[in-house]
Amino acid sequence: MIALKNINKTFRVAKRQAGFGNAVKALFSREIETIYALNEVSFTINDGEMVGYIGPNGAGKSTTIKIMCGILTPDSGICSINGRTPWKERVSHSREIGVVFGQRSQLWWDVPVIDSFELIRDIYKINIKTFKNNFDELVSLLDLSELLKTPARSLSLGQRMRCEIAASLLHDPKTLFLDEPTIGLDAVSKIAVRQFIKKLNKERSTTVILTTHDMQDIEALTERILLIGKGRILLDGNLDELKKRSSERKTLVVEYNGSAPEIREGMTITEVKEGRLVITLDPSVLPVSDAIANLASQTDLLDISISGISAEEMAAALYREYKI
Repeated sequence: MIALKNINKTFRVAKRQAGFGNAVKALFSREIETIYALNEVSFTINDGEMVGYIGPNGAGKSTTIKIMCGILTPDSGICSINGRTPWKERVSHSREIGVVFGQRSQLWWDVPVIDSFELIRDIYKINIKTFKNNFDELVSLLDLSELLKTPARSLSLGQRMRCEIAASLLHDPKTLFLDEPTIGLDAVSKIAVRQFIKKLNKERSTTVILTTHDMQDIEALTERILLIGKGRILLDGNLDELKKRSSERKTLVVEYNGSAPEIREGMTITEVKEGRLVITLDPSVLPVSDAIANLASQTDLLDISISGISAEEMAAALYREYKI
């Protein structure tokens, strides 16, 4: 279980105006600003949960992840992961977590990927049988067989990210921290990685904390959302419930043959093309069934699709609501 209580973290940043004169002045007198990266952050994540940790740039997401990994020490507060304090018990804690940072690499830059995997095996002291089983499964599921003999520096960003995910899982971690794990991946690779993470969570009950700006990852993998802004936890809730809270409106995409139908109160046309309408519907004014019946009575419907608010729209609405 992961439990954070009243975690605070500040950074002191030296600032100065542009120009040579100001640079000289800064040698003798600096303007120091204190940045509150995390301010009384508290939450609990149960074993086997998959949680999306979202917020705008600079909100404190990566700082939280680094504290939970033991990389950073908070100014104050309590952090317990599987009964350990990460920054005090780094070696034993590291054996039970896997970490993927989209902007950082754990692969050795100039050696083939297979050599990095074997070095990781030695670092974590993984027994040969466990390593072979995990290695074979990861290579197959993430389609890495053609990449193993290639140095990390020669891989594309998407190829490297697949190798990074594999490297973080070779030692069977109980908890997996993913910070922008699908950055640079093409559509096929993204789907493969999402399916793999779901399988990992289902079969091994691995706890997953996902930090990303790609809301499709959040929508595909998590049910619970933690929203952080300006260093504070602003919201903790269920994804579907948050979507409903952000907007009850539905979007109807209608394809028809013949004359365009007239709309009723509660319906707003947002896009018009020949034989196609996109309509925003307020179900509190006009139920979806009545809207469809109204459209069908006026024209020959070829196709109709109904969708609610997207995860991206929900996130944007939450950012506006909390002014972050």
